[in-house]
Amino acid sequence: MIKNILEYFENTVKIKSNKIAVVDGDRKIVFAELAGKARSVGSAVFNKSGKAKKKPIAVFLPKSIESIIADIGIVYSGNAYMNLDIKTPLERISNILKLVEPLFIITDTKYKNMILQIFDAEKILDINDLIVEKAEHQILLEHLETVIDTDPLCLINTSGSTGTPKSVVLNHRSFIDYTTWAIEKINLSEDEIFGSLAPIVFDHSSYELCLMMVHSCTMVIIPETYTIFPVKLLQYVADMNITYIFWVPTIMVNIANMDLLSKIPIPNVKMVWFAGEVFPTRQFNYWRNHLPNAIFVNLYGPTEVTVDCAYYIVDREIFDNEPIPIGYPCRNTDIIILSTNNTLITEPNIEGELCVRGSSLAMGYYNNPEKTAAVFVQNPLNTAYPELIYRTGDIVFINEFGELVYKGRNDSLIKHMGKRIELGEIEHIILNTLHLLKNGCAIYDTIKKEIVFFYEADSKYSAAELRKAISKMLPNYMIPTKFIWMKILPRNTNGKIDRLKLKESIVDNV
Repeated sequence: MIKNILEYFENTVKIKSNKIAVVDGDRKIVFAELAGKARSVGSAVFNKSGKAKKKPIAVFLPKSIESIIADIGIVYSGNAYMNLDIKTPLERISNILKLVEPLFIITDTKYKNMILQIFDAEKILDINDLIVEKAEHQILLEHLETVIDTDPLCLINTSGSTGTPKSVVLNHRSFIDYTTWAIEKINLSEDEIFGSLAPIVFDHSSYELCLMMVHSCTMVIIPETYTIFPVKLLQYVADMNITYIFWVPTIMVNIANMDLLSKIPIPNVKMVWFAGEVFPTRQFNYWRNHLPNAIFVNLYGPTEVTVDCAYYIVDREIFDNEPIPIGYPCRNTDIIILSTNNTLITEPNIEGELCVRGSSLAMGYYNNPEKTAAVFVQNPLNTAYPELIYRTGDIVFINEFGELVYKGRNDSLIKHMGKRIELGEIEHIILNTLHLLKNGCAIYDTIKKEIVFFYEADSKYSAAELRKAISKMLPNYMIPTKFIWMKILPRNTNGKIDRLKLKESIVDNV
């Protein structure tokens, strides 16, 4: 029985010692060297911590070979890594550190001075100093025998409604289940070369780390700046012979809108995963038409359920005005659709809240029992014994094919002109059905009681022109009051439309 992710890694190192594990620009590292350096870090942390176990240790490094060594090394020490974004304002990082209180922060000379402003100097460790320490391999392996599958593997920080981030605690078992499911269900080969574009602070990045460790796939770190240079991005994918990508749709939408796949083919890509937001179907079909032999998989899941809890292998025609389903539960995961009265919904076309149970559930929010208790709750369908479910706050329904379809957030439901409106529906009609604009985002101005639609297009359209077109599909009360043109919509670090920033811009202009 496999208890922790490092048992897989140790086996990978034995079998594939000289295979390239990570490519980082002009640098490469093979599995044997990666393991050796990670064990050195693990040994140093193990000794400096007084043989601590199950404690959070932060990493303040850009996504790189060094950050990967640090993450794996922390796991070798029997503790949990927590990656921090070097571009995040120090005030937010300070809030995270106050909440989590990590044993140490691993960084390097370049970033040490930044962290010194907000963290104890004695607890800041230089990755280069740790790597040169001699690893006590046997002691580490003996220590790992005590690490069980429900021990924490990592902490992932998410946004908090009050401005204070929440640190989601994810364990070894949930990542083992998800990674092995992905390998078996989608038939991922050990020869996959995957283009890693996910920011280091997101759970998708941790999944890619586990995929490399478990299955000996080669991770190619794509320069983060390429997200805003799609020509460079595609050329890099082609040059590096990448076979597997797992990206957010926004990046792929930009590529489709610019018709770049016609100019820069990526024939080696045979696996395309996407998650994090709705992929407009018209742009999705563009990708599918240009990569007819690739397998396309739509995935859904918040961080609290370990990467994703639902998947849909697109194996039928999806029309441009049809949303792409999120499909079916991943293995060892149960999806429950609950009504507002907490009754089970099984009939087609009835909306309810998607809730999740199973081994994929996070252990909760670190040092935050109140917020943990608010969303990790007793299954209302089971009164016989304790059983937690996670309430996602997302609205779904079952279509005529028996597939799950994402509708939107329950907190994006608004009451406007006496009507309950789902902002996601407005976006879907404008972007996917009417094909009026490249991209867009509906925001509700709670002060002026107006629906504001921010849109991305090559040129500005008159509000009257847009309203006339939209009125063909939506009732008057759902037509946005205001249209704001932007050549490029703001994006957050994950490449998604920054809805919070757009909402703040409305407030600032009041």
